[in-house]
Amino acid sequence: MAKVFKTPFELKDSVGTELGRSDWLSIDQERINLFAEATGDHQWIHVNPEKAKGGPFGACIAHGYLTLSLANYFLPQIVEVHGVSMGVNYGCDKVRFPSAVKVGSRVRGRGELIAVEEVKGGVQSTVRVTIEIEGEERPACVIDTISRYYPA
Repeated sequence: MAKVFKTPFELKDSVGTELGRSDWLSIDQERINLFAEATGDHQWIHVNPEKAKGGPFGACIAHGYLTLSLANYFLPQIVEVHGVSMGVNYGCDKVRFPSAVKVGSRVRGRGELIAVEEVKGGVQSTVRVTIEIEGEERPACVIDTISRYYPA
């Protein structure tokens, strides 16, 4: 369940706190193949299950950028900011991929609010999203996402 803020200005009081976790999401071969089609990245470690069995991971793995893109899927499950006319992705800082996501794995996002500042016309927040792999110690991805919220 997402942590809810009534206005973007309420975010300031929660800097340094964990916002919560999203639901688990299964990563299947179809999702990986669709990402390969969308990006043109058809490397065998992603799309050739037979060859990938003999590869370094023992199975196909999700693209790192597929895993990264899931931050936008998980964020609304982690945090909701009300009282805004618009929220936009402003960018990201420090992206790392500590572990590969094997096909058939389940992943989820965990969020921590690490910074909030006022910007012209609104509020900018930085949320560290850690994409966890079920049953694994090391996460798949750690990303500092930057969002801007403009009050209604």
